[in-house]
Amino acid sequence: MPATQDLTIYLVGGAVRDRLLGRAVHERDFVVVGATAGDLLDRGFQQVGKDFPVFLHPDTKDEYALARTERKTAPGYHGFSVHADPSVTLEQDLLRRDLTINALAQDETGRIIDPYGGLADLQARVLRHVSPAFAEDPVRILRLARFAARFADLGFRVADETRELMRAMVAAGEVDALVPERVWQELSRALGEDRPSRFFEVLREGGALARLLPEVDGLWGVPQPEKWHPEVDTGVHAMLVVDMAARLSPDLEVRFAALCHDLGKGTTPADILPRHSGHEERSVGLLEAVCDRFRIPTRCRDLARITARYHGLVHTVDELRAGTILDLLEGCDAFRRPERFRQMLTACEADYRGRTGYAERHYPQGEILRGLLEAVAALDVGAIARTAREPRLIPERIRAARIAAIKTQMRTAGLSEGQGDAGDCG
Repeated sequence: MPATQDLTIYLVGGAVRDRLLGRAVHERDFVVVGATAGDLLDRGFQQVGKDFPVFLHPDTKDEYALARTERKTAPGYHGFSVHADPSVTLEQDLLRRDLTINALAQDETGRIIDPYGGLADLQARVLRHVSPAFAEDPVRILRLARFAARFADLGFRVADETRELMRAMVAAGEVDALVPERVWQELSRALGEDRPSRFFEVLREGGALARLLPEVDGLWGVPQPEKWHPEVDTGVHAMLVVDMAARLSPDLEVRFAALCHDLGKGTTPADILPRHSGHEERSVGLLEAVCDRFRIPTRCRDLARITARYHGLVHTVDELRAGTILDLLEGCDAFRRPERFRQMLTACEADYRGRTGYAERHYPQGEILRGLLEAVAALDVGAIARTAREPRLIPERIRAARIAAIKTQMRTAGLSEGQGDAGDCG
């Protein structure tokens, strides 16, 4: 007997939504109505997890969940009790979902079941909560913002009443109950979208960004020199940069580094604005706080750290002395981690092109530094070390050879050695 024979089953959620939007469906989730856990186990389904009645199909491995209701029992993400039995209807199951566009179901004949107006909201491009129960789960704020980023190209907007509900949740302290791992999970998914800026903008509109990422929220309203930043506002610039990073690279590390590269500008003393002297080191300190708070993976932290610290030097490489360029390469550990260094150059390109009117400009600094790294890395360090009369002279000999290689490569590239250490265009 087929595993699903005589069961009442509906395709639900994202698979229905994405099919209606004409998008590829990558995962299929099903709800089973009128059945028990024993019914599924007897048919070879495998139960997964302990908190929810979810099962894997014995052949397809698709997820099948018993229709269920949920009741809030405590603050935060985990404070729920689940009720699943054959009496729970499809409509009751869909009522507990977050957004109307996710509260759609499809039966075996292809008929769409839409008890809460999801089809109309898909047509109108609106993200709207299904019921007041949205307020019971703070993760839904993050999911709402993530869907806004995912469907930004389709023009989806957040319903006014949903934005107000989000603000009320923030005021009630629900966001403060979010566990770090879940915040990072949603943040990293949002950074994977084509327009990650929408995630942060929606959180900011609802007041959640100031609670979760005050370091990012504090960038809005801070001016920068119009000469380098026609958009002027640092928050606007940060969003342009993270979107440009999404355009330039699929790497999560690059996109996270782009988001965090200028955090220090939010703490620039008011008396020196719109200049931001020393913002690089302030950015590093704030970045470390963000990474500690959300337990962000080391690979993301490390790339973001060197991007925050060195992006100003990268932008002005054609104005730097050869010794300063070598300090940059060594400070980034470019000889041992060349691929990470190239990722940093991509993040720096996103910073440069993430400005009003700069999106299609060429960024020669990346090409220059890639060429310089290749020239210096090609040196035979062992042979150079053997020319030193005494071991203590080896570092000096290696540094001198590397500086000479940088000067030669700069001449080859048609550049003259600069006289400075950094500009103020980051």
